Amino acid sequence: MAYGLYEVLPGKIYQVRGFDLANMTIIKGDTGWILYDVLTCKETSQAALELVNEHLGRRPVVAVIYSHSHVDHFGGIRGVVDPADVESGRVQLLAPVGFMKHAVAENVYSGNAMNRRAFFQYGLLLPRSPFGHVDQSIGKNAASGRVGLIEPNRTIEKDLEEIVIDGVRMVFQNTPGTEAPAEMNTYFPDWKAFWAAENICGTIHNIYTLRGALVRDALEWSKKISEALYLFGQEAEVMFASHSWPRWGNARIQEVMRVQRDVYAHLHNEVLHQANQGVTINEIHNVYKLPEDLQQQWAARSYHGSEEHNSRAVINRYLGYWDANPATLIPLSPGDSAPLYVEMMGGAEKILLKGKELHQEGRYREAMEIVNKLVYAEPDNQSAKDLLADVFEQIGYQKESPSVRNSFLAAAFELRNGFPSGVAAQPVNPDLVIALSTELFLDFLAIRVDSSKAKGLRFTMNLQTPDNGEQFIVELNNSTLTNIKGFQLESPDLTLVINRCDLELVMAGSTTLFALIAAGTARLEGDGQLLQQFRDVLIQFSPSFDIMPGTNQDRSTAAPIEEPDSSAKADPFSQAEPASTAGG
Repeated sequence: MAYGLYEVLPGKIYQVRGFDLANMTIIKGDTGWILYDVLTCKETSQAALELVNEHLGRRPVVAVIYSHSHVDHFGGIRGVVDPADVESGRVQLLAPVGFMKHAVAENVYSGNAMNRRAFFQYGLLLPRSPFGHVDQSIGKNAASGRVGLIEPNRTIEKDLEEIVIDGVRMVFQNTPGTEAPAEMNTYFPDWKAFWAAENICGTIHNIYTLRGALVRDALEWSKKISEALYLFGQEAEVMFASHSWPRWGNARIQEVMRVQRDVYAHLHNEVLHQANQGVTINEIHNVYKLPEDLQQQWAARSYHGSEEHNSRAVINRYLGYWDANPATLIPLSPGDSAPLYVEMMGGAEKILLKGKELHQEGRYREAMEIVNKLVYAEPDNQSAKDLLADVFEQIGYQKESPSVRNSFLAAAFELRNGFPSGVAAQPVNPDLVIALSTELFLDFLAIRVDSSKAKGLRFTMNLQTPDNGEQFIVELNNSTLTNIKGFQLESPDLTLVINRCDLELVMAGSTTLFALIAAGTARLEGDGQLLQQFRDVLIQFSPSFDIMPGTNQDRSTAAPIEEPDSSAKADPFSQAEPASTAGG
């Protein structure tokens, strides 16, 4: 809440905090500003830089560092630099190895589901009030605005790499596989200042983020913090990061580093200690507890991630989702099993009566267990949905983690009000879409194939993008689309030749593939009817599906594709914006 411009190290390091979910850090070089992490969108980063120039004197931006591959750390790039200056090298733009791949790839394949789940983790529909959304723990909330992405012109490849930028000496520490798949810390040896990226926060973070993502490696995360502790932490006098606030004094810095290191190490070790004694993924969240020494530390509290869902994530990483009981290996779907439970419990009235009794006694999780069954069995039973909403709210109010709190409160909101009609999808963002590799684009097209419609349709296609020299074989067979890079068939059913720069226009929805073929910008050889038939088996995903049963009157999860001469937005070969990784 205390937003504004802060001094971290007099005359050298500053931060703008509270303008967005993350902090923007400003380093004073010999001739200009070096910016670390440029927030989520153009509007907030531009405002942050204006505040800096207003109070500290106007200076040019000479370099930008992306600390890692989550959008709240790179999305505001167009608010602080001109892409032409990056392309020319006038502005250095640095990122850790693997940045471009992970900045988009993490959020494409399951992006539609991830966007829908974000309504729960981030409480997007909740009112801002003590009874709704109050915080996102590592910041008040992610900003909404124009998200951008400019490709770095310099990559930090080595585990440790020293660089001087505008007179400032920096030692970069690559930390892949920690809070993000591509991430790096930085040490400023001349100033004894340590930048901890998002690897060290004022809270326990997420091993599994509730919007959906690959499970992270708690042990590797701990080891990278330990590595930083012994590389830099023995002499650092200030530690600052992309979220939360700085720490000053070497003793305090080492204390916080050890607390964060030990949180992730204990989570990893103790969960596997319990798992090796038979505790399962369906039990561990009720068993695992941080030791008392860590519970007393602010930086180990569950203000962002939670002990409950992180403990389940550790087991999932090593042993998967199955608890080894055959009854849970191929279970009935909740909507199929719930009617049996309701029947055996004596019907809706008895469940509602008992649920209200449990709710009044404060036994909320027991009430949730039985009322949730009733809601699945009778999705139109509003009394049941209202009672479950009451229960969810009481559980949510007791949680430290905003992500967990928001998830319970958002579910309660939808149970009472339904999922609002007319909730607009995010507009397609050209920067993020263009950043997709051709292979990733083809992979996602394969996910959008409706297998039932593709039955019996077969073709082989050579895809060529001459301006960047890429070649692919694309094959539809057995209702499955596959691609392989670097190969071409001697006698394909069709060949599509299109420059990558033109394909990007199709991906961004600026034009259609068929329009480019008609104009001669793209060339199609062979049986063009096969491409027409292929477009007809693609669907567009809609982020309006039910999470809680009976909360959306339109139960469809896919939108039909319009004809080739319709608007570009409806073109089946256009690409939706990748899901947001802000805060996760």
